[in-house]
Amino acid sequence: METLIIAIFFLGYLFITLEHNVKVDKLIPALAMMALLWAVAALGHMEMFEVNTVLKELEPTHLEEILLHHLGKTAEILVFLLGAMTIVEIIDYFDGFSTIKGFIKTRSKTALLWIFSILAFVLSAIIDNLTATIVLITILQKVIKDKNLRLFFAGLIIINANAGGAWSPIGDVTTTMLWIAKKVEAATLVKTVLLPSIVCMVIPTLIASRFKVFQGSIDMEEMEPEKTAYSGTMLYLGLGAIVFVPFFKTVTHLPPYVGMMLSLAVVALFAEIFSNRKFKMADATGHADAGHHSPVHKALTKIELPSILFFLGILMAVACLESLGILFTAAEGMNQAIPNTDIVVLLLGIGSAVIDNVPLVAASMGMFSEPLDSPLWHFIAYSAGTGGSMLIIGSAAGVVAMGMEKIDFFWYFKKIAWLALIGFVSGGLVFMALRDFVF
Repeated sequence: METLIIAIFFLGYLFITLEHNVKVDKLIPALAMMALLWAVAALGHMEMFEVNTVLKELEPTHLEEILLHHLGKTAEILVFLLGAMTIVEIIDYFDGFSTIKGFIKTRSKTALLWIFSILAFVLSAIIDNLTATIVLITILQKVIKDKNLRLFFAGLIIINANAGGAWSPIGDVTTTMLWIAKKVEAATLVKTVLLPSIVCMVIPTLIASRFKVFQGSIDMEEMEPEKTAYSGTMLYLGLGAIVFVPFFKTVTHLPPYVGMMLSLAVVALFAEIFSNRKFKMADATGHADAGHHSPVHKALTKIELPSILFFLGILMAVACLESLGILFTAAEGMNQAIPNTDIVVLLLGIGSAVIDNVPLVAASMGMFSEPLDSPLWHFIAYSAGTGGSMLIIGSAAGVVAMGMEKIDFFWYFKKIAWLALIGFVSGGLVFMALRDFVF
């Protein structure tokens, strides 16, 4: 039975990795893989065995109990992401991100590179690297006319957005997973990973600033005016509400999704007030359009549900392998083959450039049993978050930039990948030095 389960997992993984080649959305193999794995496990026997991570031994338990346990843990992540996505869409409804355009005054290409790099690094830590990339490339398209120059800017935005997401518990799906799974504490993650992430951002940007393409100045297009009177207010309110979540968890010790729901409620309330919409009673035919102009309803129709379903499939599929003890066995074999865990984690980071980092981190959470805030988890957060920058398809930020700017895979590989590699390795070395000699 285990052989069949492993075969199904790797086949599903292959289809996810080759999403752009087979032209099948990765949520399809993820959901199919999840359902088939649990079906095979259920048909194999009525009771399953789950690894006790404390005693490192197998304990018999019922299938339904295990399934509900993992579904609950997965739901915590998904509900958290749904809340964060909705807040971001509400900000966008009020054109809040147009406020960021006001920060861009210079015509110097080098200065613009640093502005976009810093914005990518900071924004991704708050609204996640995918959304930050979308926002900044949208602004980039309004600021720079030269297509070739925009490609270089987009490449550096990808590197810096991924670096910014690695040190924040709300900056990347993988760091959020580690945080919610109680592998890392928010404050400790920031303290240990922030400096390596800054190095991962600064060094590639510093090298790129010497490129000929970033010399001189540009003819800047006229900026569009803000569309609503509440753009700035909603931007700062939304970002503040998201940043509030880790503090809420620290004070109340409640799961992060509870704080995110409170933040969403506050942002939604102000959105309803600012929209000044008019409620209408149902007409004689029974139809009503009370929510037609609601910013909250509009935001909920625009959130990335395919991504949510993909995470559901991946996390539940990996949970099946964890429940059968397969991941624990794989970790033991890997530790024997490669005793140095630093090499294992760096390889995981390099692997995230080829394979989606969500299943890699999900698998690592089942493979290792290190305690809360172990340096291993912080290194995994850094490596998985920044390693994906080495290929254009290695991160969600890269994929969305690829679509928005029509970036060629091989162009990115020749022009940008080596910068991402230098940043990744430099930050990794800084992390290990801090871990061994400071913390």
